[in-house]
Formats: sequence, structure tokens, C-alpha cells
Amino acid sequence: MIPVLEAVPNFSEGRDPAVVDALVGAVRRHDVEVLDVSMDPDHHRSVLTFVGHPTAVEQSLVAAAAVAVERIDLRRHSGVHPRIGAMDVCPVIPLQGLEMSDAVASAHRIGEGIAALGVPVFWYGDASEGPERALSSLRRGGFEAYVDGWPEGRTPDLDGGRTGAHPTAGLTCVGARRLLLAWNVWVEGVEGQVLNELARTLRERDGGIPGLRVLALELPRQGGHQISMNLEGVEGREPFDVFLQIERHVEAAGGRISKTEVIGMIPDALVFPAATHRLRLSEPDPARLLSSSVQRHALGRMERDLRTVIEWVLGAGSEVPADIRDAARSLAGRATTKPSPTENA
Repeated sequence: MIPVLEAVPNFSEGRDPAVVDALVGAVRRHDVEVLDVSMDPDHHRSVLTFVGHPTAVEQSLVAAAAVAVERIDLRRHSGVHPRIGAMDVCPVIPLQGLEMSDAVASAHRIGEGIAALGVPVFWYGDASEGPERALSSLRRGGFEAYVDGWPEGRTPDLDGGRTGAHPTAGLTCVGARRLLLAWNVWVEGVEGQVLNELARTLRERDGGIPGLRVLALELPRQGGHQISMNLEGVEGREPFDVFLQIERHVEAAGGRISKTEVIGMIPDALVFPAATHRLRLSEPDPARLLSSSVQRHALGRMERDLRTVIEWVLGAGSEVPADIRDAARSLAGRATTKPSPTENA
């Protein structure tokens, strides 16, 4: 099976489309597929989602980091989302034909490439080489906390040749992790302190929903209030059930959810149960989704055709140019690689 690595880098730029276009352009110069680009002016943040072979993903991320160093100046950055770097976080996720150990190796190569640009790097998630550190603790005090040196207990894993943050690009947190659901719900009728209390009720750290990280945010540019969340461990869970719990808490506080936005790709595990709930489907079965069935059929046909071609090329021996035989051997090896378990998100 062809190995597929996903990357979801977050950049501290959500107001200048030209900068985001430059970041996307740097990524697309390599053999990857960009699946989603989002930017938010209040968060002052953009998120790219793309997939490809691990080598191409690694090259894309280092190239995008170089653009971020050149185009983003944290001294002039202010947004509601915590940040310590121009490329603030850089997670990679093994999707197909890869183990977590492969993603960790990719993360470390990416971090070394970023550090070579003079940007210090923290490892996080499965890429951590010691006890795992939460992003919230690394971001405490923001970029400004690192300008004059390393806060106690927060020395980066790669210092980039510096004794403090890069003067304009800060630091980058590079990680390897499983899929998670990044989503924001817009809340009406709940403001200020009540919204903060609601966030504390919901987040796992304060005894709330397991795997849920929560920020309560006021969005002055867009004129609203938002609960910004990451739901970890999507596999084996029902994200829509988590949404219903959140909705009950919001309504108990006298408010309502006016809309939900998912950052990056939308997981079937969220959408299908929501449709089932709203439509009251009598026989809900994800296996009956047309798009999934068509995809399985097409992939099966493609794999059979690919094996036929590979077998012919390898069987033809010297009649086929050496570079084509090498490519066939490479494809044959990938086609027999067992996929690692992945989440539906």
C-alpha cells in the first residue's frame, strides 16, 4: 500500500491572503495534494491540510517554514489564539501504509530542517523524546515569553543556534500524532465570564469531556463568541455525541449554538451520525454511504490493474528499461505494505 502522510501546519497569519497564498505555493511545489486551506482574522491564524509521500511532505513543510520566516513577523502579530511561532505548530499524521514510528522519524527530520533556518523547535505528541508536553504549557506567555531566553523548564529540543526565540519567527512545535477533530462552535446568548466557566466545564483538564481541549474566545472582528476545541482520540469515539454534550451545556447556560466550523477535513464520524440524528434514519449504516462504496470499488479495481502491470513489467525482465523495472519493484513493495490503524477524521 502506498504510504500517505498527512500534515496540518498552523501559521500565525489569518489576515493577509498574499502571505497564505505564498505558504500554499511553497507546499504545492512538491508532490503533495493540498486538501484544505482555512484562515481566520480574529484567530489571526491559517491552517493547511495536505497529504503525500513522507519525503514530499517533509520537503513541503520545511519550504513553508522558510516562507513563514520570511513573511511573518510576530512582533506585529496579535490574535485571540495563543501562539509562539510564525509556523506555530506542525503535526504529521500517519494515514496509510505507515506506523507512528514512521511519522515520528518524519517529524524529527522536519524539525531539523526548521532548526537549520534558525528557528528553535519543540517536539510534542509522539515525537516527544521525554515526557509529553502539552501545547498549552509550551505556549504559555506566547512568543513574548521566549524573546529574552528560555523560561524555566521550557528549553527547546533544538535551539536553532539561539539562546532565545527567533526575533520575528519565534519557535515551532513539531509533532507526530493521531487524527483529531479541530472545530469551533459559535455561541449566542452566553458572554464573558459565563463562556469561560462553560469552557472549564467542558475541557478534560478541568474534569470535563475526555480528550477535549477548549478555549473560550471573543471574536471582535467577526462580532461573536466562540468555543474553540480540539477533540483527541477520535478513533473509537462518536464525535457527534460529544457535540450533543456541548450543546446541552450551552443550552443549560442560556445560550445556543448558531453554527459549527471544522478546521481542515470533516470526519465521516461526525457528519454521518448528525445526519442520522436529524433525519431519523431507520437503518443507519455507514457501509451504505454511496461515496465510500464507490471509493472502495474504484480502489479495488485500481489495485488489481496495478498488480497486473507490475507483474508484466517484472516478468518482462531486460525487455523493459531498468528505471521502469526499479519503479515497478518499488510499487510492488508499497502495494504489499500493511496499513496501520487510522482514525476516521
